[in-house]
Amino acid sequence: MSSSAAVRATAAIVIDAVRRHGRSLDVALDKGRLELDVKDQALLAELSYGTLRHYRSLEWLLGRLLSKPMPKKESRAEALLLLALYEQWQMRTPSHAAVSEAVNAMRMLKRPALARLANAILRRFGREKMALLAALSDQSVAVTTSHPDWLVSRIQNDWPEYAQHILEANNERAPMWLRVNQHRGAKDAYQQRLAAAGIQATPHDAAPDALMLDKPVGVDALPGFSSGDVSVQDLSPQRVVALCQVRSGMRVLDACCAPGGKTAHLLESVGGEADLVAVELDENRMVRVAETLARLNLPAKLVVGNAAKPADWWDGELFDVVLVDAPCTATGVIRRHPDIKSLRRAKDVPNLASRQLEMLNELAALVRPGGCLVYATCSVLKAENHEVVAEFIRQNEVFSPANELRIDNNNGLMAVDSLGYQCFPANDGGDGFFLSRLEKDSAG
Repeated sequence: MSSSAAVRATAAIVIDAVRRHGRSLDVALDKGRLELDVKDQALLAELSYGTLRHYRSLEWLLGRLLSKPMPKKESRAEALLLLALYEQWQMRTPSHAAVSEAVNAMRMLKRPALARLANAILRRFGREKMALLAALSDQSVAVTTSHPDWLVSRIQNDWPEYAQHILEANNERAPMWLRVNQHRGAKDAYQQRLAAAGIQATPHDAAPDALMLDKPVGVDALPGFSSGDVSVQDLSPQRVVALCQVRSGMRVLDACCAPGGKTAHLLESVGGEADLVAVELDENRMVRVAETLARLNLPAKLVVGNAAKPADWWDGELFDVVLVDAPCTATGVIRRHPDIKSLRRAKDVPNLASRQLEMLNELAALVRPGGCLVYATCSVLKAENHEVVAEFIRQNEVFSPANELRIDNNNGLMAVDSLGYQCFPANDGGDGFFLSRLEKDSAG
């Protein structure tokens, strides 16, 4: 049996682990990679990411090809059929090749009785593809953009002007952004180093340290990565530094700091000359933060603890700046994590909003009079962003928002008001991301 069939069988198992068992795509892929040679792992990722990215559209197409739904016990076989449709539709794999490999993979999944079904419906899709895709285009927005109904409704209600853009951008591949450590060399000089290495990059006016690569590369290909000259970080979270306005000697708290990108950027902005405390609940994720800071040779006090319970770890000394990058639905980073469409539920939104408000209320007491609290999420939902900030201000009158003119408007792909900045995903920009600067009265 070919290794190509093994990749497809493994991808079907990965997709099923996400859809049926609720595992994250990253975890399922890590397990799947163990079954394959290195040369096959890129195809495994493409099939898994792509099928989950377009899952609902593929599910609709499969429903038109089947005379009756697949039994629930055949969820892996169904995932295999969906990824084979994805190949023919989005990857433009020749029909005969996609059909042949899917039939072989079905046998590898120990479903030989379904091999004839796979052969029949996949060949039919090859014959009727144009008509089926035309019919797909007439379906609801949720089906054509492969999003759950509840999320489409939320986004349309929150952002009627931007909704279609957000839903379409969620199905694009995110660009690779770099953050240049300009204490080690100017951005334009680093751009020239990239060019000399055969890597093309474009700067962005909205973030002074940011470069977008024309094509993603491995970090080992980046000049000076191991020595701390550059880091990988999306454009949108790079905007945090502009709101925090850290100066040398300030005392700074980065709550929920993993994986450490914003922690490092805050320190880089002042050449490491800040008293920064970084808190993270997950000990394993804190290891990543420590590794990042060690690579960049940046100092910070790392605390494993619950940011929502500062009494367990706070030393009693107030902070000039508190950054709260709160746990959220991650609906702004779907293009990087398409499994979010499958794993998130409508009920998650109010539960997370409650936790976010609790965290802000607890950490507000750690801000010195005249200091600031910066709230950030990678969500595009107002219930987690504007509504949380509005309720926090209502409960904490010593804080007021200060947001209107502090950062660039991202070429129109950002909604700005007094409560914060809502960035929307863009194929030449950053991820969906929300930020708000909340200043504490000097009389505190």
